[in-house]
Amino acid sequence: MPVPIRRLVVALTVCCALLGGATACGSGSSATKDTAAVAAAATPSSSSTVEKQKLSKTRFVANAGLAAGATYQWIVKPWKAGKFKKGAKGRKLALVKAALAGTFAYNRLKAAKRNAEGDPTLSKALAPLSAGIDSLKNLPSKLRKGDSTDATAGSFDDIINKVKEAGKSAGAPVTDKVPSSSQLAKG
Repeated sequence: MPVPIRRLVVALTVCCALLGGATACGSGSSATKDTAAVAAAATPSSSSTVEKQKLSKTRFVANAGLAAGATYQWIVKPWKAGKFKKGAKGRKLALVKAALAGTFAYNRLKAAKRNAEGDPTLSKALAPLSAGIDSLKNLPSKLRKGDSTDATAGSFDDIINKVKEAGKSAGAPVTDKVPSSSQLAKG
């Protein structure tokens, strides 16, 4: 006798919830032991400064590339195509996507800025751009509202291009990497 798929989904959801609740409950002593074990495992291992610099450059390139890809795909391309203009077909969806991409790009640029601090050459190259990156914080809400979309899209494009130039001058060329929809939604 076949079971409807809806019942299976409900049963699976209830089982997962019960299992999650059961594992969350426990005695205080074992929980503190587990926390101590996790904290001990999470302590960073020592690495040379050269290794830290290589990792920071790599992380910078990855984060800046994701920010550049999101900005180009969901802000610059629709802006150049005229999708942000009043009365344009698909304007609301384009603005929502652009706002999400703007939030994602801001988040990745902040991470790239933190990564650049680990490399002396990158930190010097990005120092003048810190104020520009910080100014992007309120722009996604402006995109969502539809306020001055041309200026907003242009400022995202300018900052991304300056970050790319700074990376290139420091020996870390940035290429656009379009994030997946799930990465974009996570921020």
